[in-house]
Amino acid sequence: MSDARVPAAEAVEAHIRAFFAGHAVEAVDCDLGPERRAALPELRVLVVEPGPRSDSWAYVTAGCWASMEQHGNGLEFVMTAHVRDERFIELMAMVAYYHCGGHPLDLEHSMPIGEPWVPGSTCDHLLISLPYLHGPDLEHCPLPGGHARILWTLPVTTAEIEFRRQHGHEALEKLFDEAGIIPTDPFRASVA
Repeated sequence: MSDARVPAAEAVEAHIRAFFAGHAVEAVDCDLGPERRAALPELRVLVVEPGPRSDSWAYVTAGCWASMEQHGNGLEFVMTAHVRDERFIELMAMVAYYHCGGHPLDLEHSMPIGEPWVPGSTCDHLLISLPYLHGPDLEHCPLPGGHARILWTLPVTTAEIEFRRQHGHEALEKLFDEAGIIPTDPFRASVA
């Protein structure tokens, strides 16, 4: 697997750059510390500026697939936000380490952030969902020797996570649609 790590991370980056053609994309190496770096040796976060495809910032992991792939399949993650902020790079590194460090994430999973998404926000969890803002062309990323699926990390509230536990993922997504949430708004009202 180690031989596939660098080409896989490079292929994810190439996929992101092609999908977001016309946007500036910066690859940021994440300092996870020596113990955590072992779980994600190739991790970087791709920071995508607003442009012709989207008026939001996007933060995408590159390196999760290389650490967690099974039979050529694995995940990477994307978050959308209203501004460029180191906070979101750190959150994506946290998602990557959570996923690769013993708590594998998948579609319809969630993870606690442990604090507000941004100061003053009631969103303190991330919900793993389809990348609705960008569609299947972003979601499906062919790699040498496999395929990465890029899933969305949507900031949500504790109440929304509780609602999902009681009523299911699709019921929560229906509430999001009915409320017309702006997923990049850190101060949006909870729908549950």
